[in-house]
Amino acid sequence: MSYILNFDTATKNCSVSVSQDGEVIAFEELNSEGYSHGEKLHVFIENVLKQAGINFYDLSAVAVGKGPGSYTGLRIGVSAAKGICFAKDIPLISIETLDILANSNPIEEGVVVSMLDARRLEVFSAIYNHELVKIRKTEAEIIDANSFSEYLSKGKVYFVGDGAEKCKEIILHENAVFVNGKFPSANEMASLSHTKLKNKEFEDVAYFEPYYLKDFVGVKPKPRK
Repeated sequence: MSYILNFDTATKNCSVSVSQDGEVIAFEELNSEGYSHGEKLHVFIENVLKQAGINFYDLSAVAVGKGPGSYTGLRIGVSAAKGICFAKDIPLISIETLDILANSNPIEEGVVVSMLDARRLEVFSAIYNHELVKIRKTEAEIIDANSFSEYLSKGKVYFVGDGAEKCKEIILHENAVFVNGKFPSANEMASLSHTKLKNKEFEDVAYFEPYYLKDFVGVKPKPRK
């Protein structure tokens, strides 16, 4: 019997679950524009462990969404995961955020484009077949009217995630389906983290860093008058 603590903080959705042998047994999340992950994450972790009736020493591993996504959110999540793993001497598992998001939208045909908003007309995206196997690597790209035309010409393309919202007015193909209200969630991490646990696909706790995908660009302070 294996218990895994799963959480993702890469978007405005702060999401935590405990899974047992690949099935979610406790879950809590908050989707907030205020990005309150620093306040909520550790509270949610305590809550789901209590719901599951276990403690840190019962865990077989901690799984964290590694990015891409919000720089601040990723730092909060990865720091918490590394801290727990180091303190309790348990393995660290990382799962790409877009893989988590894709698993929220099972399909029977076509492809899923999992995408997160990366400001302006840019998105982080990856593409998955109907079995949710990744068929195009994660990229940061600028959206235009011809984006994903190779896939749209062949069948249904399901755009999932907050990055899909900005595509509605730009990608007008009849095969484009825009799925609303989906965010990376720890509810979809259980099967992914269980597979990595079985395969012993662990990260080095000391050296693991979030997958930012592109360099951070800070906002310049306004000059004082």
